[in-house]
Amino acid sequence: MPIVESASCNLVLYTNPWSRGQIARWMLEETGVPYRQVLLDYGTTMKSPEYLKINPMGKVPAVVHNGHVITECAAICAYLADAFPAAGLAPDVTERADYYRWMFFAAGPVEAAVSDRMLKAEISEDQQRMVGYGTFDRAVDVLAQAVTANPFVAGPKFSAADVYVGSHVIWGMQFGTLPKRPEFEAYAAKLVSRPTYQAAKAIDDKLGMELAARQDKG
Repeated sequence: MPIVESASCNLVLYTNPWSRGQIARWMLEETGVPYRQVLLDYGTTMKSPEYLKINPMGKVPAVVHNGHVITECAAICAYLADAFPAAGLAPDVTERADYYRWMFFAAGPVEAAVSDRMLKAEISEDQQRMVGYGTFDRAVDVLAQAVTANPFVAGPKFSAADVYVGSHVIWGMQFGTLPKRPEFEAYAAKLVSRPTYQAAKAIDDKLGMELAARQDKG
């Protein structure tokens, strides 16, 4: 998919190559629709008044489509699948139970469980009812079941849910926040072989190297 330079492009990705913006870029590559990118850095432009008007959280990614702002990676994936139906990235409306279930399971229980584990938060047995995910091990077990129940997480076909859930699995194993279980390795292998995944990763890898080189010179 071409990244266009024209400011008139009606689809814009605000991102940083060292961020979850990689999820949004992968999803954009899956749609096959041209978009414009705006690269932000953590210390300055991401906290600028101009960008805070787009995302008051001062974080990336954000996508602006025809003047409408979408933030949060799961929402971006779901939105783009609906906005560009020709890409076939969402099941039929009557077949979306697993699609929504597992996309938002990853955004909710899995995200919280991983974050608490990384922050070394101690969850007592009494608190397990409060945190939503119960225990880290339970959340991981359920995720492993989800990615092996069907060829893809929402059924027989790849969907936007695989972009979001798959990103959690791929990064989780890469950075050690999820265990390298056979279920996760098999699922990830199907995803990283996709030309669209590889194209998105190549873009961000190149941008990351350029950013690192500028910082070394600075």
